Amino acid sequence: MTIRLTGDLAMPRKILHLDLDAFFCSVEELRDPSLRGKAFAVGGEPDKRGVVASCSYPARRHGVHSAMPMREAVRRCPGLLIVPHHRSAYSDASRQVMAYLRSLTPLVEQLSIDEAFLDVTALPQEAETLARQVQQRINGEFHLPCSLGVASNKLVAKIANNIGKDTVKADAGTDNPPNAILVVPPGEEAAFLAPLPARQLWGVGPKTAERLGEIGIHTIGDLVTRPEIELVQRFGKHGYDLARHARGLDDRPVESESETKSISRETTFERDVNDHELLRRMLLELCEGVGQQLRHEELRGSTVKLKLRWSDFTTLTRQTTLKARTDQDIDVYQAALALLQKTWNGKRAIRLIGVGVSNFAPVTQQLELWDGAPENVSPKNVAEPPPLKNALDNLRGRYGDQIVRRGRDVKG
Repeated sequence: MTIRLTGDLAMPRKILHLDLDAFFCSVEELRDPSLRGKAFAVGGEPDKRGVVASCSYPARRHGVHSAMPMREAVRRCPGLLIVPHHRSAYSDASRQVMAYLRSLTPLVEQLSIDEAFLDVTALPQEAETLARQVQQRINGEFHLPCSLGVASNKLVAKIANNIGKDTVKADAGTDNPPNAILVVPPGEEAAFLAPLPARQLWGVGPKTAERLGEIGIHTIGDLVTRPEIELVQRFGKHGYDLARHARGLDDRPVESESETKSISRETTFERDVNDHELLRRMLLELCEGVGQQLRHEELRGSTVKLKLRWSDFTTLTRQTTLKARTDQDIDVYQAALALLQKTWNGKRAIRLIGVGVSNFAPVTQQLELWDGAPENVSPKNVAEPPPLKNALDNLRGRYGDQIVRRGRDVKG
């Protein structure tokens, strides 16, 4: 479904924000068409303290959401089907979609396995026409639903995608993916944003929204009525960003990379999380995905980076360097967990958590004579040798990530 807002000004830039709807679930439905229309979740088993990585739209109607403990998901939706991860299938589908996007324009900024910005300013077609073409191609060739936001900058395109999906779901009243397109013409950015809750704006988390509400600011339009100097006095530099963003101003470019500089996984929680055990389990799943991709691309890295985003959208990264390059999940996990423990006080709510590995060398590189195990890795926690790990990757690729697990859990 396409939502069209009217406007006549010339667009200085044409930016698309693409989101593959319920991506893991959509891929699982391709693998097993009998799942279509059913309430199911991708993730670990409830008796093994599994976490929901993604859930179908029928499951969402029962209150199931990502990052929820699977035990709670089953309680809310007793008939919930649980499907194990098939990470290699998700990676393959993502690579195909991203390759198609890069065939349209070199200016593709991939944000995650299922999300990207495209700058299509150089193409002669109208932005809405291009968005329709992209959606039809992804629907038709890859059999995946996707939603797009179209605007003159990244900020508004991203918000437009979110609003487009919410609008379609509310209007349709079905369990189908939204497969929406929402176009915000140039010059209409501020008018589009004005009626939306201030919470929709980047940089406005629960605490900032509460502070804004205390001074009578409830919508993005309310922000525009306040002098920029007042916002700066109350919120510091963040107040300057709030004033610009509320007017729909964002001049950040779409940044692309021509080669793999890092491999990362991240997840955004539908509800902010401060449960240490839940965060630790999610971090482990992310590290397993990073390790599997490292081995798939035959790379070893020595720099491990942790990414956290607080509930107010403040984002920070921390990194550490291992003594030796690795492609093993346990090495990445222990380094990332140590960063989490140093960075997070256990109280502040977390909206997003991610982990990445960089500073690569190919796996064929010979280890130096004095290269040892990564720092802070004890012999009892050393990962499986590469031949076994490759075999496990193949098993997980064919039968799902839960086919082979590491004991009951990995203790931090």
